[in-house]
Amino acid sequence: MILFVKLFLAHLLGDFIFQPNKWVADKEVKKQKSIYLYIHAALHGILTWILVGELSFGWYALLLAITHGFIDFTKLHFQKNSNKRAWFIGDQIAHLIVLVTIALLYNQQKIDLLWLNSQFWIILTGILFLTKPTSICIKNLISIWTPENKDGTNDSLANAGNYIGILERLFVFCFIVTGHFEAIGFLLAAKSIFRFGDLKEAKDRKLTEYVLIGTLLSFGIALLTGLIAQIMLLQTL
Repeated sequence: MILFVKLFLAHLLGDFIFQPNKWVADKEVKKQKSIYLYIHAALHGILTWILVGELSFGWYALLLAITHGFIDFTKLHFQKNSNKRAWFIGDQIAHLIVLVTIALLYNQQKIDLLWLNSQFWIILTGILFLTKPTSICIKNLISIWTPENKDGTNDSLANAGNYIGILERLFVFCFIVTGHFEAIGFLLAAKSIFRFGDLKEAKDRKLTEYVLIGTLLSFGIALLTGLIAQIMLLQTL
């Protein structure tokens, strides 16, 4: 475990701390012709070797540098302005997979699938249910009360309300599963301060009621899902 922590620390240092914006911009323009692509990959290998602090890790550090460079090359070759976010996420996931694989290889460990037990599937199902499926359910349930946009303007971020709802439900679910019910009150209070303060200034009663119904439904479904998951988790012990 500590080996993976050191590898992850080296990744954070190499990808975010010690990589200037100048390098990133040059790589995006010149791609594989950029000297910074190879310096960046070599830096990752050097950092991991230094942090691990073992001479025998040298070949693994070289392997990590090569794979890091290849992943970055692939991202630079295929990413566009329209899909930068997706490629950034995919790039980081690929790097994490490499770090886990190298840690397992160096320690000569096998992947233990015992963590894929009943508790894992219960939590995974609860988390997935509270994302897009719940958003769609709430949207359909309150669609008959959808307020009209009188001035035709919308100052909020695209899909911001949807993402806020998903995040709040996941927080509530985690709080219930971990037994921190008191944190739910702080979460609801924080949202009320920011959200309903804006609604009060808007002086639109229908919009306020619409948002309130959606919020209560969101929290209610998250609470119910968390409680059901907690009961099922206790039964697996």
